[in-house]
Formats: sequence, C-alpha cells, structure tokens
Amino acid sequence: MRSAIAPTLRYSQYWYEEALKRHVTPSVEWVEIGCGHSILPSWRANEERHLVKTCKAVFGIDYDLPSLKAHPTIKKKLRGDVTKLPFRSEAFDLVTANMVVEHLDNPDEQFKEIGRILKPKGVFLFHTPNAYGYGVILSKLVPEWLKGKLIYLLEGRAEHDVFPTHYKANTEAQVKALASANGFEVLQLDLIATDAIFAMLPPLAALEL
Repeated sequence: MRSAIAPTLRYSQYWYEEALKRHVTPSVEWVEIGCGHSILPSWRANEERHLVKTCKAVFGIDYDLPSLKAHPTIKKKLRGDVTKLPFRSEAFDLVTANMVVEHLDNPDEQFKEIGRILKPKGVFLFHTPNAYGYGVILSKLVPEWLKGKLIYLLEGRAEHDVFPTHYKANTEAQVKALASANGFEVLQLDLIATDAIFAMLPPLAALEL
C-alpha cells in the first residue's frame, strides 16, 4: 500500500508483519497478547493464517470476550489480563502485541509478567504508536465522545472496539527504562514514519507531510 501524499511511506503494520515473519518459525511456541479478533489487519488475513500454521503452537489472550470469540485463526484462546497471565513461567519463545502496549495501565508490572512467561532468550515483539507522533498528540485534543467516530472513519473500527489508552510505554525512553527494570535487553527499537492515514481528511493532510 502506498500513500497518495507521500508515496515512499509504508503503513507500519507491514513493518510489524515482516518482523513477525522473522520470528515465527516451526519450532516457536507463541502467545499473542491482546489478540482481539485478529493478529493482523483484516486485509492481511491470508498472511495471518500462514503465520499461525507456521509455528509449533500459538495461544491468544484478551480480556474482551466478544473480540476473543470472534477471533478466526487462533484456536487456543483464553480470557485474561496481562497483569496476571494464565501461563507457567518460561512457557513461550515469542510474546507479541499489536497495538496493545498503549493500553497498558501498569506497564512495569505487565512487562514483568510478560518476562516471566518468556523462555530464556525469548522475544517480546510489539507494535505501538509513538507518544510523540502527531496522531497521538492530536488524539489527546479530541473529545472522548468523538474519538470512536474518527477511528471508524480513519480505520474502519467500530466504536465498541475502541479501548482506553494510557501511553505509558510509548516513547523510546519509556521502553528502554521498562526493559532495563524488568530484565529485558532491547535488541531492536524502530521509530517508523508510517503511511498517510489522514489523506482521507484533507484539512488534516498537511500533518502527514
């Protein structure tokens, strides 16, 4: 997918998908945190099915029961909270979270819990907005009653599928501090200039330039 405003930009979900493909191998035991009703966006459903079939085992966990029930690709799904994950210690090679970290209300405890279920040399891979990005800054200026409607217009997500955000692990400094405090080593941290979603709203399109 290419932007009409900035043709060289790519949607950040594609970067995340490519990172997933590097880590999801036939020997990997994997859990998706906040799996919702999909791992990848709906238009990447074929790629998601391929990823799920590639690994040794995959589990999904989410607190929102309707989303969990609607998830089509992960068969082993559990309702639960990131603060107290229903898995034994050192159970997984890979923990992933796609647009979930921004919703963490106590990231220090939640990163610690994620670290607990990872095997030695396991990987926590996540995709989340940058708190200094224009999208996050703009969202803080938008009234709560309007956010759901804007997200539906820009991303096609229904209002009931929009959850509170805290942005407590959404800067480079925050991520590095949380990693250091909870026994993680930061192997890679990419700040990505993503695709121009505001092209749909011409008055805001200049923000993408």
